[in-house]
Amino acid sequence: MGKFHGVIPPVVVPLAADYSVDWASYTKVLEHLIGGGVHGLFVLGSTSEVVFHDEATRRRIVAHSVQVAAGRVPVLAGVIDPATDRVIGHAKAAKAEGADALVVTAPFYTRTSAAETEDHFRYVADAVDLPVVAYDIPVCVHSKLDRAMVVRLAREGVIAGLKDSSGDDGNLRYIMADLADRPDIFLMTGSEIVVDSVLAMGAHGVVPGLGNVDPAGYVRLWDAAQCGDWVAAKAEQARLCRLFEIVWQGTPRTSAGASGVGGFKTAMRRLGVIETNLMARPQRALNAEETARVEAILASVGLL
Repeated sequence: MGKFHGVIPPVVVPLAADYSVDWASYTKVLEHLIGGGVHGLFVLGSTSEVVFHDEATRRRIVAHSVQVAAGRVPVLAGVIDPATDRVIGHAKAAKAEGADALVVTAPFYTRTSAAETEDHFRYVADAVDLPVVAYDIPVCVHSKLDRAMVVRLAREGVIAGLKDSSGDDGNLRYIMADLADRPDIFLMTGSEIVVDSVLAMGAHGVVPGLGNVDPAGYVRLWDAAQCGDWVAAKAEQARLCRLFEIVWQGTPRTSAGASGVGGFKTAMRRLGVIETNLMARPQRALNAEETARVEAILASVGLL
């Protein structure tokens, strides 16, 4: 396989009591992931709470991640912002700090047309000499990347891959079929609970937020799939599906995003990886009752 493949979790960024980044805990997160056998790190995505970090903090997160990874695994940096020139600024900073690839969404907040979205990816790729991975996450950016556009950009060398967090596995399957003759294009799912089936369809990797809690579980799933042991892959996926239920323990008191990432942080705090489960404001952290439910789920899947 190429440089980018396998399990590449979107990295949780723990916060200190004053809501600044807890750098000591962040180092432990990175080592926890690398020690769990992951094949890469995706920093500054939704799970990293990217839009809550200012420009200087984003740059330091990339630099710190590259320094800790020290070449052991590639670092893919999210350069997510509403408008093209802001994205290019983040991209240039990420390249300067040593990132191996850029992860780019469609523009958001502005009412951008499909043609303008395509231009956006071309502008970023032209401006910075790093591989660009398109990130399809309509729940956050409120537009879906068109199948034909993704295939066209891939064939023309504008994008090097796709992270599909749209939940539309049928569309991803069609894209994989369209690009079956291009194994160099890195196609991966961001959906934690269908990894076994998407790998069976031919995906090259997975970007599981839940991998922050149990990276070794996703690596076991990946390894089983690579060996063609679909019975073992299905069994591991079933266990991870039970673990995934931590993401719903904060709702409806919190937003879906705070419940999901907050579930990861709460579990990681209980496992001794990070010090707090604080979320960037105004998101709410999980409370004691919700934490107890997360801990019960951790115990049920053998992590406690």
